[in-house]
Amino acid sequence: MALVLVGILAGIGWWKTGGQGRTRTDGGHVSGYQTEATKPYGWLRWLTTVDHRDIGIMYIVFGTVAALWGGMDAMMVRTELLTASETVWGNETYNALFTTHGITMIFFFVVPVFAGIANYFLPILIDADDMAFPRVNAIAFWLLPPALVLVRAGLITELIAKILAPVLGSLLDPLLAVRPPTTSWTMYTPLSIAQVNPEVDLMLLGLHLSGIGTTLGAINIIVTIITERGDGIDWATLDIFSWTMLTQSGLIIFAFPLLGSALIMLLMDRNFGTTFFTLDGGGPILWQHLFWFWGHPEVYILFLPATGLTSLILPKFAGRKLFGFKFIVYSTLAIGVLSFGVWAHHMFTTGVDPRIRASFMAVTIAIAIPSAVKTFNWMTTMWQGAIKLTAPMILVIGGVGTFIIGGVTGVFLASIPVDMAFQGTYYVVGHFHFIIMGIIAMAMVAASYYWYPILTRRMYDQRLARVQSVLLIIGVTVTFTTMLVLGYFGLPRRYAEYPQQFELLQQITTLGAYLIMLSVGMWLVNLVQSMRTGPIVMDADVWGLKETDQFTREWQWFERTLDEDRRID
Repeated sequence: MALVLVGILAGIGWWKTGGQGRTRTDGGHVSGYQTEATKPYGWLRWLTTVDHRDIGIMYIVFGTVAALWGGMDAMMVRTELLTASETVWGNETYNALFTTHGITMIFFFVVPVFAGIANYFLPILIDADDMAFPRVNAIAFWLLPPALVLVRAGLITELIAKILAPVLGSLLDPLLAVRPPTTSWTMYTPLSIAQVNPEVDLMLLGLHLSGIGTTLGAINIIVTIITERGDGIDWATLDIFSWTMLTQSGLIIFAFPLLGSALIMLLMDRNFGTTFFTLDGGGPILWQHLFWFWGHPEVYILFLPATGLTSLILPKFAGRKLFGFKFIVYSTLAIGVLSFGVWAHHMFTTGVDPRIRASFMAVTIAIAIPSAVKTFNWMTTMWQGAIKLTAPMILVIGGVGTFIIGGVTGVFLASIPVDMAFQGTYYVVGHFHFIIMGIIAMAMVAASYYWYPILTRRMYDQRLARVQSVLLIIGVTVTFTTMLVLGYFGLPRRYAEYPQQFELLQQITTLGAYLIMLSVGMWLVNLVQSMRTGPIVMDADVWGLKETDQFTREWQWFERTLDEDRRID
């Protein structure tokens, strides 16, 4: 995986230099001054770089590869669900697919992509030379590829064994013993303890490794924002994306170490006979408490950067400054604090004391208030604005709409009686994915379109981008609205087989998923092809931001860079 990643990056580097090797100034700095060291070209450059922009690109490429891999799992799941009976994959394969899909998308897609965007643009937005700890920054990234390999080792070893079986025969039995995990992404005990599959141990080690890298990255972001801001940037003038990344990083520091501890305890229960999560010890419910104490802040670790990108991009194409900037900042901080008080709403059906359930219901409903503040501020920003329906704007508007659906269905699930009825059904899957594939994925794609000229110095096919954006919104709406209906009718999730009367709705859901897949393919082809043949950007004001006085720091930096390159040429 790491070699594939470096190969892609080396190819990008070769293309950007026109096939000619050249050295580039190192982005790292020591004791407050810029180094004059140069970094090598090609593979060695990507393996040794500490430049924040290079590391940002590596994060984004890695996250995209992980997303395509995890998305392939989802398409295989949806293909199985086209029919009510088991027809394509076996039950064990189906269970493995939705296990690896969930883990891959949460740990290796969303968080790394947002970390990459932050690495590339955050120092530019706050007028810093680089991240505070450039080498720690590189270490944090390079922990992720081996972590992904460990998590998905069961599939890798299975493929290797089947390819080499005609030659090596029984010598490959140890590889075949490492099968894809079937614990579900929540890894509930006692199932995750009882399974003898050694891949479960590798998966736990990989998740622990990824947590270490994520925590290191969060520490770096916090220190960078606090200590590396330029002279003209104080807390009042800090941009909204930096505020959301600061809050997200704070959540990571409190949440991920606890998950890491729980993973180690689970490993010890599996291998050393400890009783942290067994009936004669802490009990299976203890795992759920520890997991969800990480798991629900994790929802906002995924969500908050998307709100930052939405708040940053939406005003640019509405022709107005962001309405209620301070209130959006306060709502971000409020979500960060409240997110640690809602974890047990995932456990309403586990026999939790009714008084405790009521308190978690109250906090879960309360956290909807700062989320609503953001939504109404976005809507007010667009009110009577000069809206330009570019691809980034279409996506952020679509993200706001899908977030409203996902948020409102979340408020329903906060109600104990409703949750008791819908817990374990497709209603929960639809609610959650309206956030993940709604505002989160749409904000990412919008950012890729919005900042594409800075990243590549070329422009993409804007008509194709608008078509892709609309198709993505349609696909998400069809897929997950139908899941809400399935859940409303009581269909349980996580089963490869289901009653015949739900087959039509499942087929509609799968059709929507195929539309999402088609839109992702269009996005990928557009951006990759445009890197080769897209129009070269000569004017940094590609979006006409100067006329609305929103030509922000990253575009000012891009303009200076273009001017410097012209002088050099």
